[in-house]
Amino acid sequence: MEDEETRKDYDYMLDHPEEYYSHYYHYYSRRLAPKVDVRVVILVTVCAISMFQYFSWWNSYNKAISYLATVPKYRIQATEIAKEQGLLKKAKEKGKNKKSKEEIRDEEESIIKNIIKSKIDIKGGYQKPQVRDLLLFQVILAPFHLCSYIAWYCRWVYNFNIRGREYGEEERLYLIRKSMKMSQSQFDSLEDHQKETFLKRELWIKENYEVYKQEQDEELKKKLANDPRWKRYRRWMKNEGPGRLTFVDD
Repeated sequence: MEDEETRKDYDYMLDHPEEYYSHYYHYYSRRLAPKVDVRVVILVTVCAISMFQYFSWWNSYNKAISYLATVPKYRIQATEIAKEQGLLKKAKEKGKNKKSKEEIRDEEESIIKNIIKSKIDIKGGYQKPQVRDLLLFQVILAPFHLCSYIAWYCRWVYNFNIRGREYGEEERLYLIRKSMKMSQSQFDSLEDHQKETFLKRELWIKENYEVYKQEQDEELKKKLANDPRWKRYRRWMKNEGPGRLTFVDD
């Protein structure tokens, strides 16, 4: 293939000698160009993105744990558990090497954070990173996910569209999440009592959801109407308006 292209270039140069320098440039630029397999480039790119995802998610997760360690509700509970297990007492034991107050404080803080990690289930964007969620594994498992989705969709059509079965709780929550246009992680981050309210109001029914959405919109408007910052913004928009560009004729 390469010899054929070289032969064509050579014949073209003989027919068009006035384009010698142009031909010379294209010939060597092609010869000296790095020959890298596109598949390798894609694989390296996907791996790099996956590594960035993993470390970024761990950073977000650790930030969430650090924040929860400052919330009195969780800190008090974690401290009580640490006292019951005698972990704080061990942290204060001097042993052979005398610990400074700062070292003891850091060790106690680490104990409290570890207890929070083991006891609390963080959902949503700050949840504990899972290897299966990385782009690399998502690409590898894409055929499996596609087959699973097709099988799930076929079951849905057969059970609910053809046989007319009643929705279960899982299916109802799925329909509610779709109506709210929320991702799975966003929906999972909601409190349980919120989901119970959705089910009680039967929001998987389109008409009920439209009523609920209208109520939420009205409630938001009332909150904004009483918000002094929103009032200032509306007053500014009325008097000043957004920035304008004007052209003055000479």
